[in-house]
Amino acid sequence: MKQPALDPDVADVAPNESVLTTYDEQHLVTYWRLLDAEAAGADWKEVARIVLHIDPDREQVRARNAFDSHLARARWMADHGYRDLLRGGTTE
Repeated sequence: MKQPALDPDVADVAPNESVLTTYDEQHLVTYWRLLDAEAAGADWKEVARIVLHIDPDREQVRARNAFDSHLARARWMADHGYRDLLRGGTTE
């Protein structure tokens, strides 16, 4: 696995596969930032703006969908996906 980018651009919707993807590996820092923001009780709009680089005032539906899907994926990574990372990452 390559070193993940610190602040990568994100897709409109995060992956929903039951296995670790290359996208997941590239967005590990994004996922951890989302989990940290959630734990701190941060406002989703501010998180979308800062972490996902989507302006929720101009693109509310896109921002909300990206936020929700990436947060769900971050939770999946914390509960399940990390196991694949420990085994060496994706097979792609």
